[in-house]
Amino acid sequence: MSNKILPVALLLGAILSSAAWAQSALTLKSVSVDLPAGDGQFAGDGADAINNNCTACHSPGMVLNQPNMSKTAWEGEVHKMINIFEAPVDDKDVAPIVAYLTKNKGAN
Repeated sequence: MSNKILPVALLLGAILSSAAWAQSALTLKSVSVDLPAGDGQFAGDGADAINNNCTACHSPGMVLNQPNMSKTAWEGEVHKMINIFEAPVDDKDVAPIVAYLTKNKGAN
């Protein structure tokens, strides 16, 4: 007899929990978000490599708002973008990107 009660109890529990969920369902509402313009370019000497490789994903403002870091730290960030996030950066562009970042956002 107890073997027949278990499926009924499970079914009853599922029905009751779905009824409770339906009563507490989320209400969605529209919101608006103003995003910054993302069509800018990095400026200055040596900006070609960073413009050609980094602006597909990052705006100059986003990058230049990062904390000042050492050359070693910037190298780590660039290699993280390549190795972890699979950024398609050519090996010949790594040094110029790091040089630009170190020049403009290097630790003092």
